Amino acid sequence: MKNKVIWLGLSLLLVAAMLLTSCSTSTTSTTMSSKTNTITTTSTTKTTTSSTVTVTTTSPITTATTTAATGNWWDSLGTPQYGGTMTIPLASNPGSWDEGSIAGASSLVAAYLEPLWSYDWTVNPTTFSYQTSFTPFEYTAGQLAQTYEMPDPNTLIFHLRHGIRWQNIPPANGRELTADDVAFHYDRFCGTGHGFTTPNFIMQFVPALQALKSVTADGNYTVVFKFNSVSLESIYEALLGQGIVLIESPDQVKQYGDTTDWHHAIGTGPFIVTDFVSGSSATLVKNPNYWGYDERYPQNKLPYVDTLQYLIMTDKATRLAAFRTGKIDVMDGMLYRDAQNLQKTNPATVEIAYPPASSVEIDMRVDLAPFNNIKVREAMQMAINLPELAQSYYAGTVDPSPESLTSQYLTGWGYPYSQWPQSLKDEYTYNPTQAKALLTAANLSTGFHTNVVAMNTADLDLLQLIQGYFAAVNITMDIRTMDPASWNGYVQTSHKEDGLMMKDVGNLGNTIPPVTQLVAFYSKNTATYEVINDPNYNAIVDRAELGTASLDDVKQALKDANELIATQHYSIALNNVVNFAFSQPWLKGFNEQSQSISGIFTFGAAQYFWLPRYWIDKNMK
Repeated sequence: MKNKVIWLGLSLLLVAAMLLTSCSTSTTSTTMSSKTNTITTTSTTKTTTSSTVTVTTTSPITTATTTAATGNWWDSLGTPQYGGTMTIPLASNPGSWDEGSIAGASSLVAAYLEPLWSYDWTVNPTTFSYQTSFTPFEYTAGQLAQTYEMPDPNTLIFHLRHGIRWQNIPPANGRELTADDVAFHYDRFCGTGHGFTTPNFIMQFVPALQALKSVTADGNYTVVFKFNSVSLESIYEALLGQGIVLIESPDQVKQYGDTTDWHHAIGTGPFIVTDFVSGSSATLVKNPNYWGYDERYPQNKLPYVDTLQYLIMTDKATRLAAFRTGKIDVMDGMLYRDAQNLQKTNPATVEIAYPPASSVEIDMRVDLAPFNNIKVREAMQMAINLPELAQSYYAGTVDPSPESLTSQYLTGWGYPYSQWPQSLKDEYTYNPTQAKALLTAANLSTGFHTNVVAMNTADLDLLQLIQGYFAAVNITMDIRTMDPASWNGYVQTSHKEDGLMMKDVGNLGNTIPPVTQLVAFYSKNTATYEVINDPNYNAIVDRAELGTASLDDVKQALKDANELIATQHYSIALNNVVNFAFSQPWLKGFNEQSQSISGIFTFGAAQYFWLPRYWIDKNMK
């Protein structure tokens, strides 16, 4: 039972950690020696038009590194090496280079644009994998901003790093990033200043950021955010952004009107765009003036690889063949059957299991009979044999335990199965005899007839197995399929469904932020599928959204919401499906961090942080 809010394929990017510890990074000191050369890099690349892009920079950069063992967990990855090309597949052709466009090339702009706040590279993946879109506060760290403070619930102040420069491309020409640049960015999206009076259309998908009142610069390095009265968690979610937190060059916008043309792409990030052929490829080269250093090896200047080569491969079979032959370095979004086959043909590759960006679930109209009877809802849950599905259908690759609203992948949040009392676990245990008894108690001793509406892209094989489980307890379920657009209109917009609905949609249900999860069953949320109006649940959400709510308050509210959903059986729990990614053995540091964007692109929009930190072991390639 995951979250019910559909996102439009936009990755949630982490910008601000709110009202917790200072999120400072603790790094064990290292002993290392580096060879540093002063070089001049010139790149001139043929484009699809008559223009060319020339990038000329002169800067001291680290070209080779010898690193002694530090006693840290990352020593097992070996010594980072500089150079080489990382080749990345894109599953869709970028439609725009402006992150304010729904067709934005977010996985590409994330290679040269950056946000204020980000991740902690020193965290062991066994502690937190960063494979979810929501990152708990304790695993965050600064990016363009070095520190933040919150003097009152409605004010958030970021202190920028000094010396960060825009890439040495006109019209920015390598000038220093300032606080006013950040204010310009948010004003442009929110319509709050710098001549912008109307919010960008994409803001309708970021309702929490509508609480933003103003963003102003206090000098060159201090950015002050002022909010209307909202909860701390809502501010946090707003600043996570939905594809709007990457800071673009105001010089670029002022001169060209927007950032849609890749020829004018300018950022503060680790890579510079040098070529783009629509439908074919994109090339980015390292920015030798990049400000960042490797947190694991603080003397190592980033990025490690010289070139990012994106190959646009819309066909999955083509991507798979390219990975098998070593033409691309990563492959993700794979189900377990494909993963098993790839592991057999390419045993040297690295397999990575991660939570999928879409959830698979069956929900019901709990406002209509017979689903308004909790005995019926409980009976339907007990009719499904989750351990059997986990072992047979998913070949033992998934957890057979049910979950409520919040995914088990978000450690420390929600109401994990291990905390359920035995009486509640019994209600989720396969027991067809008890299921029939519950139906009899609901005056349905002969069962009942219903239907399920599913997208034609959903896992219909799984749905047929569930159909068989229901039939065993005298529940007859017809399967109706629709294309995704029709399904959304029929189920989410018009609420024409009168029975069950199967969802397998790109809603980031495993990973989205807590308050966004909470509104899933909120009666004021018109996008809910189940049409639930539970005053107890509404009260939980209202409590979490109070302006006085602390982080602990929000955590408790999410736990309470999970418990209520589980005990009321507002959704039918299915198995916690996992997806698989693979990387070539020579690619180091890759762990499917931040995952993909619901299949739109193979690489996610949070790659601004990860890409410069991956490196190629040239001894293995």
